[in-house]
Amino acid sequence: MTRPFTHLHVHTEYSLLDGFGRIPDVVREAKSLGMDSIALTDHGVLFGAVEFYKACLAEGIKPIIGCEVYVAPRRLDQKENKLDTNPYHLILLAENNEGYRNLSKIVSKGFIDGFYYKPRIDHETLRHYHKGIICLSACIAGEIPRLIITDQTKKAAEICTLYQTIFGKDHFFLEIQDHRLPQEAKSNAMLISFSRQFDIPLVATNDCHYVKREDASAHDVLLCIQTASTVNDEERMRFPNDEFYLKSPDEMAKLFPDHPEALENTHKIAERCQVTFDLESAHLPEFDLPEGFASAGDYLRSLCEGGLKKRYTTITPEIRERVEYELNVIHTMGFDNYFLVVWDFIKYAKDHGIPVGPGRGSAAGSLVAYSLNITTLDPLKYQLLFERFLNPERVTMPDIDCDFCYERRQEVIDYVIRKYGDDRVAQIITFGTMAARGAVRDVGRALDMPYAAVDKVAKEIPIHAGQNVTIGDAMKENPDLAQMAASDPQVKKLLTTAEKLEGLARHASTHAAGVVISDAPLTEYVPLYRNGDAITTQFPMGLLEDLGLIKMDFLGLRTLTVIHDAVENIKLSRGTTVDIDHVDDRDNLMFSTAS
Repeated sequence: MTRPFTHLHVHTEYSLLDGFGRIPDVVREAKSLGMDSIALTDHGVLFGAVEFYKACLAEGIKPIIGCEVYVAPRRLDQKENKLDTNPYHLILLAENNEGYRNLSKIVSKGFIDGFYYKPRIDHETLRHYHKGIICLSACIAGEIPRLIITDQTKKAAEICTLYQTIFGKDHFFLEIQDHRLPQEAKSNAMLISFSRQFDIPLVATNDCHYVKREDASAHDVLLCIQTASTVNDEERMRFPNDEFYLKSPDEMAKLFPDHPEALENTHKIAERCQVTFDLESAHLPEFDLPEGFASAGDYLRSLCEGGLKKRYTTITPEIRERVEYELNVIHTMGFDNYFLVVWDFIKYAKDHGIPVGPGRGSAAGSLVAYSLNITTLDPLKYQLLFERFLNPERVTMPDIDCDFCYERRQEVIDYVIRKYGDDRVAQIITFGTMAARGAVRDVGRALDMPYAAVDKVAKEIPIHAGQNVTIGDAMKENPDLAQMAASDPQVKKLLTTAEKLEGLARHASTHAAGVVISDAPLTEYVPLYRNGDAITTQFPMGLLEDLGLIKMDFLGLRTLTVIHDAVENIKLSRGTTVDIDHVDDRDNLMFSTAS
């Protein structure tokens, strides 16, 4: 009979270059071990929360959304070298949707206000956002265990009562772990004593950084990549053994035979956690309407009517029928506000002399967009289909890609931030992953192999149409690569290890164009991340759309800058004004000159 147990301390690949578990693998392994729930607690981030949630639902087990946050040694605003560079760990689990929103705000604050080497929060942050959150005292890097290990028992006891006060008597648990480490034995003995002394329940966890025990060696290489060290470096960061995997309930029970309640509490916590993500509703920003208009649909119709009169000398029945059809689809699908938002920032750009592209992709098929001067291509003239852009039979978020002058794109983004609020607008995160060649080179450095030997292997992996093939495909496609692996054990180890790491998230960066605008502060739906000076979402583009958040593409196009400069030079040198939006694309002189 499977014992009731839930892993509540789990790191995935989104603990970047520290966690080896891919989310689908973690979830499937938990299910195969007989568990009906599992938590996600990556270091300082919620990158994988929605992906994890969807993966758990697909496998029929309960997702528990959490994070192992970093707690500043002092206050959030104190950032002094040595004093504030070694924060404590703390596990936070969202008990309900209010708890998720608070967790999102805590994690966001760690990046926006508390970042110092790592995204840090402090006790005051926890006091402010504690509702709906269950707190665990974390691993030996936690505040209480670290104080115990350094013989500051009195201070550790004070922090126990502090966290119990912050989160409430039934929302704070003392976390015991056993990875066969002497520090843990010392910590556990005192934590068990504190549990009795202060009536704080125990919870047993394993600090999972990979899925199976045999993944430990690949995880070790991943740590070398993170720290730019090699497996031969004596002083490098490393895990002490291979105990940091997703253990079975029976394995966990054998570690804590005297404390079955610590295992039972994991399942009790899991039963309490009931977070759901709304994957149905849209959260479009509300456009401020001028006086005299009762709805966004009325104002959009008014703007279209005025725009059509400017675009066409005569509004034919064909034009009238097409625009009525489009307006009806836009209204029925709930996207009136979306068109007004786009119209507004395009108008701002053009009113301020910022070059804007004529239209890109399926949005050029919209007569409404043409009438609003969002696009400058007549969809009727070129027989473009509106249904490629919006189709009531296939409900998707609208997507109008907007090209701006490369040098002045940020001015448009700044305008949107001013208009809707900096708490409702952010750029979008994207993740760089380990492609085949890059994985081989990263692993080769970590294994301390000669550069020339690694480079030779990497170059044997073909690239098709700018895309890397996988290492597995390369082995099948290139017999020379397969022969190298068969004849050289070092090359075989290189390729085998690289294949295990291939595709893992390697780093986070800012999407080149994506901007999200919300109807409420973004942290109500999604945590935020700091990438240098840019504030981005912690979820990438596709998952934001799953959550009903609208993304806009603000593309910086050098071509527009060049065309603008050319038009200005013509005006200066010849005194002629060229309207690039009204160049005759059937100019006979142009075609005869080109021939």
